[in-house]
Formats: sequence, structure tokens, C-alpha cells
Amino acid sequence: QVQLVESGGGLVQAGGSLRLSCAASGRTFSTYAMGWFRQAPGKEREFVAAIRWSGIGTYYASSLKGRFTIAKDNAKNTVSLQMNVLKPEDTAVYYCAATVVAAIRMTPDNIGSWGQGTQVTVSS
Repeated sequence: QVQLVESGGGLVQAGGSLRLSCAASGRTFSTYAMGWFRQAPGKEREFVAAIRWSGIGTYYASSLKGRFTIAKDNAKNTVSLQMNVLKPEDTAVYYCAATVVAAIRMTPDNIGSWGQGTQVTVSS
């Protein structure tokens, strides 16, 4: 019910930063939370960060907290992911996601909408 379009991926050296953006449109009134997942070659899609639709309340994968920051522009229905101190292991396709489920955790099982993905490559 929600359409998501990501942007902002690219190539960056280790230690650098990137900011991803996700524009949401459609029936956003039913959205409970939005977030980011990532998927590296040969690996499963993993949770990165999430934010409630209201913009109040953020959640992060424990291994990423402190380097990544998720935020929402309520006026523009845009969610961003600021990624700092990037490491080669952060290399992946990053996907924006939305859910209508008021779950304690955001998982692939409860995602209703996915973005097309944006590639992030971190070089050594």
C-alpha cells in the first residue's frame, strides 16, 4: 500500500559517510514504521534501523548503533539513513521498508512494502 523509492547509494572509502533517502507515497496513513534493511552478496537480508511513522522512536541493529542514524521528515514523508564511519562489511544493497504491523521488531516477515534498493559500496 506504500510505494518507496531509495536514493543516495554510492561508492565511499572506509571511514567515510553516506546518506540514504527513502521517499514514501501512497497509502501512508496505514504505516506503523519505516526502516532500512541491507543485503550483501550471499547473505540474508538483515535489519539495519527503523523509525515509527510518527518520527518518535528509533531502533537499530545493536552492531550498528552509534554509526548509523535514522530520521524522518514528516512534512515530506521521507526517511533518511545517515551512515558514518563506514566499513567494508557495510557493503550491501540497502532497502527501504514499511510495515503496518505494530510489532516489537521489524523483520522481513512483517514488511508490507519494499523499495527497489540502492547499492552502497565501501572500499578499503
